[in-house]
Amino acid sequence: MTKQHILDISTFVGGLAAIWFFGDLCDKNNYCFPVATIIIVLAAVGWIGYRWQQWQKQRRVRSDLTVPGGTVPVDSPFYVERPPAEKTCYDLIVTDDALIRIKAPRQMGKSSLMVRVLRHAEQHGHRSVCLSFQGADHAIFANLDQFLQWFCSNIANQLGLPDELAERWQGVRGSKSKCTNYFEEYLLVQVTSHLVLGLDEVDLIFEHKDIAVDFFGLLRSWFEKGRNKEPWKRMSFVITHSQEVYIPLDMKQSPFNVGTAVDLPPFTQAQVVDLMRRYGLVWQEEEIAKLMTLVGGHPYLVQVAIYQLTQGQMTLEKLIAIASHEEGPYSDHLRRHRVNLEEHAELATAIKTIVTTVDPIPVREVKEVFKLRSMGLVKVIDDQVMPLCELYRRYFSERL
Repeated sequence: MTKQHILDISTFVGGLAAIWFFGDLCDKNNYCFPVATIIIVLAAVGWIGYRWQQWQKQRRVRSDLTVPGGTVPVDSPFYVERPPAEKTCYDLIVTDDALIRIKAPRQMGKSSLMVRVLRHAEQHGHRSVCLSFQGADHAIFANLDQFLQWFCSNIANQLGLPDELAERWQGVRGSKSKCTNYFEEYLLVQVTSHLVLGLDEVDLIFEHKDIAVDFFGLLRSWFEKGRNKEPWKRMSFVITHSQEVYIPLDMKQSPFNVGTAVDLPPFTQAQVVDLMRRYGLVWQEEEIAKLMTLVGGHPYLVQVAIYQLTQGQMTLEKLIAIASHEEGPYSDHLRRHRVNLEEHAELATAIKTIVTTVDPIPVREVKEVFKLRSMGLVKVIDDQVMPLCELYRRYFSERL
């Protein structure tokens, strides 16, 4: 039984008591009973109508509720903005030769922000394409030529253009030159409006060093062309990635040191309260504080908590109690992080030290702190490093 249920029952019982009291009083005085009865009946009808509206609202919320994970649809009422990230992106994407880099750990909302930036561009007359590298078969990364053909083919397909690789991917020119010409002589000729290229989850390319060096160097060269050369001036970029860039890229050939970087931080407490209200949840400050301590405002972890609670699957107290357990709702998320850490002994050792130390640790004492922060496991405040949230502290202190 929730606190709202208790409140409703208390209100109803209080109303019955009021009816008895006024009824008894008026019966004794024999002059105000009709008036009091009308007032009480009207109040009861108003209360029932209000609760009916609240119940209908909660039904609509539950019908819109989806299992947490993935991109939040552009028309969803449950997307919470994190100023100034959205405004920065919206202002930039309608300018020429923009390159926006949205950087945050996994499941922090990068893709959800990207689709909104692309929609904003379309609302201002631009064309947009969103290409996620999660959709690429592993075999695509076998060599640069095959990867760039896949890249060009997918862009053409999303633009509704015929695939002309067979005719245009000829000759002894290198793969990067062929790709550049495919854009310059075909795609950007067919698309006369400004084109915004959204590249989602480019982290997957980091795993293929040879392809990464050439592909990111190619993107940088296109960005430089866009400063003063047609038709490249009509193309902008939005790139999302989770990690710091640890592959060796020439400073002059990297797209990660130009343009504008946009970081997506965890939700603030006020943003969590706003999201919960959209789901029809009204909590006391003490309850909100407990949730923030548990998950640290991590968007995905907050969404999982709200999903569990609105579905009536568990109470906040139970969620806190089993959050770090294998049967808890965060098990898949936590296990993925643990597997990644176990594959990199130095990171596992570092996070173990951080989560088992009571006080924050000076940044200078943790060499791997920036990698751990890019994974979303720690936060740095005043040059002190600490776990992002109590959930991570409990889980990794027990499992590593």
